[in-house]
Amino acid sequence: MKTACVLLLAAALPAVDQKSADLAALVDAQLPSLVATYKNLHQHPELSHYEARTSALIASELRKAGYEVTEHVGVYPDGSRAYGVVAVIKNGPGPTVLVRTDLDALPIREETGLPYASSERGRTVEGNPAPAMHACGHDIHMTSLLGTGRALAQLKDQWHGALILIGQPSEETIDGARAMLADGLYERFGRPDYVLGEHDDPGLPAGSVGIVSGPALASSTSVDVAIRGIGGHGARPEAGKDPIVMAAEYILEIQTIVSRQIPPQQPAVVTVGTIHGGTKRNIIPDEVTLQLTVRTYSEEVREKILDSLQRMAQGIAVANGLPSDRMPIVSVSKTETTPVTYNDPTLAARLRPVFVAALGAGNVADWHPEMGSEDFGLFGLPGRQIPAFFLRLGATDPAKLAESRRTGVPVPGLHSALFAPEPSPTIRTGVIGMSAAVLDLMKKQ
Repeated sequence: MKTACVLLLAAALPAVDQKSADLAALVDAQLPSLVATYKNLHQHPELSHYEARTSALIASELRKAGYEVTEHVGVYPDGSRAYGVVAVIKNGPGPTVLVRTDLDALPIREETGLPYASSERGRTVEGNPAPAMHACGHDIHMTSLLGTGRALAQLKDQWHGALILIGQPSEETIDGARAMLADGLYERFGRPDYVLGEHDDPGLPAGSVGIVSGPALASSTSVDVAIRGIGGHGARPEAGKDPIVMAAEYILEIQTIVSRQIPPQQPAVVTVGTIHGGTKRNIIPDEVTLQLTVRTYSEEVREKILDSLQRMAQGIAVANGLPSDRMPIVSVSKTETTPVTYNDPTLAARLRPVFVAALGAGNVADWHPEMGSEDFGLFGLPGRQIPAFFLRLGATDPAKLAESRRTGVPVPGLHSALFAPEPSPTIRTGVIGMSAAVLDLMKKQ
């Protein structure tokens, strides 16, 4: 009966070519160990800037696979070293391809109830204690990179050139890629001809991938706003200038930026993520601080939004009679900012049939761009000098996704305390897909 079931399953699988079948068999042989590694990484997440254990594990596994590995690649603006990992394997003259994974977790307390759920705690970049969870699937990405690295090390007769695998820290604070580039990543290890990455997607069924051509993810810019007032007793509001009321006005006012100042054809999002102010209910504070993100696909739209944020803050302050020395302060971060993640259309068109051959046509979907952000695009350098491609990797049990679509109840998404990708099929697809892409870009003529 078991044999019959296997034969029926094999008959139902989409047809793939012989090389793809050989690659799949190679990946299947290491899949149990990869899933075990995934659960280890999931159970022991580390927050941005603190990826010591994680980076050491990635470095150790890639050394075992035959790569020349360098650790602590990356330097932050304050001069501290990052936990970046660079692994290189050279196989004669040929193209250079870089494959990237991210390493860090999020400050979220996991509520999945999985037997390998995280109970770890860490510290944020600001120094605050926080729970830690791989709620964005970086554990999937890391495991897929390890599987890809192992597979390609065993298939050196099928490719030539230099393969660079990198474990990038601090993606969630979008300063890890910049830190590695600032540390001479390309000068030290070679400038790639192509840059590849992948990200799991709960909107796609596990076992499938999504292809986006052109803009795939939005740019992101972090903005801090200090709404300043004149504090006093809550019983005498007329004697001061209440920054909490002004902050409320400001939050409502900036909602009109996208709806009334940006063309409807241009995607844009302005989000107020935090608001802090006051110490006691009967005290009018001197200041309220807000943290915002701005997301766009266009530099022109980005600049227009940033200008509006400044102008509206000033206007509300003037309308409330603030003196000139108490005007709001709008600060645009120079480090927590990242460009559009752009999938080179020519590269996307080249790789699509590669994924079809490796995974089957029914498992390759044309996918849509999203307003989430990544610092992956920085590896393509300003002006998109290096063709880059970012693969969307299905992560949800197909039955659960079908039920979600039937009922309208969404499956837990990225950055959710309940996010739990399907490890085995997701990792398997990630390794096969990425390995096939590299083999095509580095194939011997």
